[in-house]
Amino acid sequence: MSMNNSPNVFLDPNANRFQVNIINESHDNNETSQEDVGSDPPHYEETSFTDEAHNRLRISYRPGKRELYDNFLQNGEKTEASLHPYDTHTKMYYLQTFGHNTVDPVPKIDYYRNTGSVSGNKLSRPSLLEIHEQLAKNIAVSTGSVERVANGESTAGDETAVSKEEENKTGFVKFGWVKGVLVRCMLNIWGVMLFIRLSWIVGQAGIGLGVIIILLATMVTSITGLSTSAIATNGFVRGGGAYYLISRSLGPEFGGSIGLIFAFANAVAVAMYVVGFAETVVELLKESDTLMVDESNDIRIIGTITVVCLLSISVAGMEWEAKAQVILLVVLLVAIANFFIGTVIPTNNEKNARGFFNYQASIFAENFGPDFRSGEGFFSVFAIFFPAATGILAGANISGDLKDPQSAIPKGTMLAILITTIAYIGVAVCVASCVVRDATGNINDTVVPGMSCNGSSACSLGYDFSRCASQPCDYGLMNNFQVMSMVSGFGPLITAGIFSATLSSALASLVSAPKVFQALCKDNIYKALHFFAKGYGKNNEPIRGYVLTFIIAMAFILIAELNTIAPIISNFFLASYALINFSCFHASYAKSPGWRPAFRYYNMWVSLFGALLCCGVMFVINWWAALITYAIELFLYIYVTYKKPEVNWGSSTQALYYINALDSALALTTVEDHVKNFRPQCIALTGAPMIRPALLDITHTFTKNNGLCICCEVYTGPRKLCVKEMNSGMAKKQDWLTKNKRKAFYAAVAADSFRDGVKSLLQASGLGRMKPNTLVIGFKKDWRNATATQVENYVGVIHDAFDFELGMIIVRISQGFDISQVLQVQEELEKLEQERLALEATIKENDFEEGKSGICGFFRKASTLNISKHETKKESTINTLQSMHVGEFNQKLLEASTQFKKKQGKGTIDIWWLFDDGGLTILIPYILTIRKKWKNCKLRIFTGGKVNRIEEEKLVMASLLSKFRIKFADINIICDINIKPNKESWKFFEEMIEPYRLHESCKDITTAEKLKRETPWKITDAELEAFKEKSYRQVRLNELLQEHSRAANLIVLSLPVARKGVVSDYLYMAWLEILSKNLPPILMVRGNHKNVLTFYS
Repeated sequence: MSMNNSPNVFLDPNANRFQVNIINESHDNNETSQEDVGSDPPHYEETSFTDEAHNRLRISYRPGKRELYDNFLQNGEKTEASLHPYDTHTKMYYLQTFGHNTVDPVPKIDYYRNTGSVSGNKLSRPSLLEIHEQLAKNIAVSTGSVERVANGESTAGDETAVSKEEENKTGFVKFGWVKGVLVRCMLNIWGVMLFIRLSWIVGQAGIGLGVIIILLATMVTSITGLSTSAIATNGFVRGGGAYYLISRSLGPEFGGSIGLIFAFANAVAVAMYVVGFAETVVELLKESDTLMVDESNDIRIIGTITVVCLLSISVAGMEWEAKAQVILLVVLLVAIANFFIGTVIPTNNEKNARGFFNYQASIFAENFGPDFRSGEGFFSVFAIFFPAATGILAGANISGDLKDPQSAIPKGTMLAILITTIAYIGVAVCVASCVVRDATGNINDTVVPGMSCNGSSACSLGYDFSRCASQPCDYGLMNNFQVMSMVSGFGPLITAGIFSATLSSALASLVSAPKVFQALCKDNIYKALHFFAKGYGKNNEPIRGYVLTFIIAMAFILIAELNTIAPIISNFFLASYALINFSCFHASYAKSPGWRPAFRYYNMWVSLFGALLCCGVMFVINWWAALITYAIELFLYIYVTYKKPEVNWGSSTQALYYINALDSALALTTVEDHVKNFRPQCIALTGAPMIRPALLDITHTFTKNNGLCICCEVYTGPRKLCVKEMNSGMAKKQDWLTKNKRKAFYAAVAADSFRDGVKSLLQASGLGRMKPNTLVIGFKKDWRNATATQVENYVGVIHDAFDFELGMIIVRISQGFDISQVLQVQEELEKLEQERLALEATIKENDFEEGKSGICGFFRKASTLNISKHETKKESTINTLQSMHVGEFNQKLLEASTQFKKKQGKGTIDIWWLFDDGGLTILIPYILTIRKKWKNCKLRIFTGGKVNRIEEEKLVMASLLSKFRIKFADINIICDINIKPNKESWKFFEEMIEPYRLHESCKDITTAEKLKRETPWKITDAELEAFKEKSYRQVRLNELLQEHSRAANLIVLSLPVARKGVVSDYLYMAWLEILSKNLPPILMVRGNHKNVLTFYS
């Protein structure tokens, strides 16, 4: 085999740094061979991932070929590995990635994408089986398809083309941190409060408390911003804002409950911003004396018109928002700058009369302290201001549209909070240093000579506003919401700022509310709301959500009171922020390896403090609204928990479940076992749990909420096939247990034999103290038709259980446990039914298209007839199978498989406690009687005794059971266990074991020895004679069971133990057969002879 390492490969400008060659077997490259002849040393290719040469691939090249290498690096330097197509001359070749033969692909982000990812196509790497198993000799790879061999899907080039095509088709644009996060957050944070409420807030709270209010709001948003940055940088965030962050972190229960509240809060925010805009317009109308009706109704009218216009823009398309947001921000910045400039422009008499005097120390001192009026207080004013600090999630909401979200979201969000906070504090301090709280607006209200000012700053500046104490005034910080327009250098600019701030914020909320709601509905957490998940157009616009948001916004616009709306929004946003902070804390506390946020400047305890702070502020702002919010959230949480949506987002709640379970399991290992805490922890050899449901049901009855139950399956056969089948079925069978509400685990092993597999399970199952102590197995009903090896394995499992000191329970029901044939027939019928429905649909479709005449119609008709014949054939097949099914299907088997699911009527559980095994034989039926399905059954105790001591034996047993606190209905002492069975019963036993007897006494010694070597599993005459008395006992016990317990609901019987290596497998199986034959459901139980009951407290 020769390796083609010709440097001509570098001539291809599309070659990558990780060149993948195809190695041809038994093919000599003459050109290469001729080049190698001469003085040049052998050429080798070497790859390196060291830091040398700036981490570039080091390739040894021949003298004179450096230019080719440089050309390759200039034209083909890429970081992703792809395959170069080669013409192959033979069918024998392999893929070379890093200088050795392998189909291993290099690390690539496309292998880690979710299915249906919008940012790229998901590729499938070769499975471990494909890497681990021998490479197939004959691989047909055409030119350009090598990538499909390596990745299992399309080539890198194809994928890039598809991605570009989607990008071009959808108009997908990636934003940087400034335009994508900073500008958006600043536009959303700066809103109506900055221009028409901040002056009122600082007038009520004063400069000191006003700054504290701003800083308190900033503390809440800053901590939330840190938490948001951490969550948002722990992987890409799709649309949905707070809902997406919370649901993917805490799970659908918290996410689903807060998602509705967050969407509703955004819808109400639309009303708040629109009302702010309408108030400004009404003020302008009032100044020009052109009110339509009155102030309140004009606000409603203008608000309605505005929200209709905004809805029209939203529905038409939001492309202009990305282009206009910078212009809107410029208008806002100019308006803010205009305000600061206005504070230093010398004032005039008209502005003085309205309370504006430029910067004055006396005004600063007078306004520094609070002056709460009209029942307002610190937290009520804070509730009015807090919505002005919201909007910090504007950047995180579009993280999928950011070039580098892990850098953009923290940088843009935190910088936006810093800038807006400085602006709020600056405006608050400046306006409170220039404007007095109350002013009349009358330029004639000047100070009369000799008048005492009593510390009034306005009075010291020459104006008398004292009448404002007794009657309402229209100007000043407390009375005029348009103070900033008055103070500014050019009033219309402030109006323009108000318009741009309110409309941009309203538009952003009008877009975000339906988007959040659509994301919630798409997850189908609330199935009734799935109607709103549908999107329209290339941008998947939630038109239905827009209409719903419009209705909610209109309802609150009709209130027309901004002070009434703001506290409601404060409550809902605070609830959202609280859960975002708690999500960050919870994810950190769970210590999941998947929690790896790129943003490191957060602290789990700070996030927890932020969550508690949000909750506390909610109650202080409005305690009854907080209670209502939490009541709604709790109701939705319980609803989602009850519905259990079929989603798996890898939430931190799941991680914490694991941590708690692990901690509990580790803590349990330090707890010493005590007999009072004994509980049956069972391995049930059910195979696939759906195959033997009755065996699982009876085991589950005494382990549910009480002990461990592991359903086990052993795969035997070719190891490769067994492992593949086992791995593919693990999740499906565990899901079946969960779906059918069986509190059990599923475990499977692949082994050379059934016994070896069970032996592995008995030794390795469980964790710490949660290890099985009891083996539950179904009786092998077909042992007489089974091979000697199968019988040996079955009995060997019983011996192994005793060797490992486990209790043993063998369950037998008359119809057997295996219903695999029934399930197979049902599956076939379902498949045939699906095919029939598909055929009917095809025929209907063809009939619908049969309207045309001519030759085409003729052929269509012929096709329809052909399909009809095919359908008739299928239906006849179904009918034949159904008739066969009715004839062969054992209805009793199906009924028997569900008998332990049904509630047991009044009856008895008969306990034949013949041997003291530590108490397991009596404990199992006691546990059954405390279950709902078995509580109507009474316990009857049967035990052996002497004829002349029946009453004494009864008293002894009654005393023992009373000490164990086990109620019983009756005690029966059986005195004739050891007498011989009747002749018919013994004859039946002898006939049963006849095929398995050696009869060596009837043959000569040589023949007998030969037979022993050839069939060591057969029952010898010596063995049968040695255990004749024990055989008599088993046959006699069956007679007694038939006599006393034929009508019992369940029989629990002490399991006879066969000495290992002494009693043959077939003799032991015969004992079990004759012991349990023709009886109600029977449990043959043998404990491990360690106490499981105690009468000590």
